[in-house]
Amino acid sequence: MSAVERATLIYTTFPSPAEAKRIGAELVRNKLAACVNILAPMTAIYEWEGTLEEAEETPMLIKTRAGLKARVIAEVERLHSYDTPAVLVLDVTEGSDRFLRWIAAQTEAGAPVDAD
Repeated sequence: MSAVERATLIYTTFPSPAEAKRIGAELVRNKLAACVNILAPMTAIYEWEGTLEEAEETPMLIKTRAGLKARVIAEVERLHSYDTPAVLVLDVTEGSDRFLRWIAAQTEAGAPVDAD
């Protein structure tokens, strides 16, 4: 599998399960993600504009190809309600060959492959 076809996980969070489901479905429907995992709400503690904040957030893992990561990030940022959403790319170095091929097949029709 080429570097551009390599599987990639993208981690992000949302203010609600409903927003996570809406955006996750959009990513899968548009073949930008093979699958998204929406996890149980969690508590986030962070500083924002000089104030310590605490909020409930819904984390998501997005399973896609490295060649689509720029498109996925742009789409999450476009659809997200936060001004500065957390979006982190986690490169996958290995995994089940069958599962990695499935991710590639599910996202094949997504978008042109970017240079890595």
